[in-house]
Amino acid sequence: MTGFSTKAIHAGQEPDPTTGAVVPAIYQTSTYKQDGVGGMRGGYEYSRSANPTRTALEECIAALEGGAKGFAFASGLAAEDAIMRGLLKPGDHMIIPTDAYGGTFRLVDKVQKAWGVDYSLAKVSQPDAIRGEIRPGVTKLIWLETPTNPLLGIADIAAVAQIAHEAGALLVVDNTFASAYLQQPLSLGADIVLHSTTKYSGGHSDVVGGAVVVAEQIGVPEFADAADRIGFHQNSMGAIAGPFDSWIVLRGLKTLAVRMERHCDNAEQIVKFLQSRDDVTHIYYPGLDSHPGHDVAAKQMRRFGGMVSFQVAGGEQRAVDVIGRTKLWTLGESLGGVESLIEHPGRMTHASVAGTELEVPADLIRLSVGIEDADDLIADLRQALDG
Repeated sequence: MTGFSTKAIHAGQEPDPTTGAVVPAIYQTSTYKQDGVGGMRGGYEYSRSANPTRTALEECIAALEGGAKGFAFASGLAAEDAIMRGLLKPGDHMIIPTDAYGGTFRLVDKVQKAWGVDYSLAKVSQPDAIRGEIRPGVTKLIWLETPTNPLLGIADIAAVAQIAHEAGALLVVDNTFASAYLQQPLSLGADIVLHSTTKYSGGHSDVVGGAVVVAEQIGVPEFADAADRIGFHQNSMGAIAGPFDSWIVLRGLKTLAVRMERHCDNAEQIVKFLQSRDDVTHIYYPGLDSHPGHDVAAKQMRRFGGMVSFQVAGGEQRAVDVIGRTKLWTLGESLGGVESLIEHPGRMTHASVAGTELEVPADLIRLSVGIEDADDLIADLRQALDG
């Protein structure tokens, strides 16, 4: 299997040998009959350690990302914790984006730091800035989002991978905004890829989950056993994806490619509309030639994604008023579903970074562009902006 959609539909999902069912079963079981003491069937003994439905998802998402081993978790933050807690130790240092998801910042600043892991911030779009934050012998992990949330910053994955490995640090890429269809960081030198499968992977706003995929070849010898360590953490801490949630994400992956094409089509039309508005003061979208990361994004992404952020004239209250007037766009957190969502990052998804270096503009609006008819989405934005 070489094509993306072929892998999405078939990897880890062979027809059932007994019934011929073409869709993997939901193995809603906690335990398994063993053929004598230590006689596990197919490696299954207890569903925290392994479950056939979860195995199917883990094999599929690993194939889509071109990795050696996949792990499915109960949420994206559980997946993040497994990486950080599984690979770092007190006294280690990591670098995170100045424009990071608020939940990631909270996990690093409030949980990992209290455990003894220090961090510093760097703009993902500036490899030299990342290099400048490295503490020789202490920095063990560089964490990227590309595109970032919510300002759509772009990192040159290959360039940062080289910087990380020269310093003896792992490169982890949160690929949630791009999805495995639009971008494959492992092929560009990253060691580990992370997803909130709640978003584009699931794609229908009906599941919460996370995934980690580890590369075949790790760029830092110290972490050659990264997959084993993450797997141990997954089993020991137990924040696993349940069988039904795994099945829902697996179903979503089957249509990921066609959905992402429509998300991108619609986003491009939304951006054109926003460009026509005098009251839109700034648009954040890597598909724009004027975006500082456009050339890098064009090199490492298939297309530019379904996420768009923009600022409006009139300040924070105007942004809140515009959001409140939409009728088709749903006010809500999260992203990547078939329905279009609108939100105010400063008061919602990124409230946890208020007062820090990661604070976002107060007049910023973030769009998760769905797959509805673009004309209808534009008409609703127009009336909301017109007031």
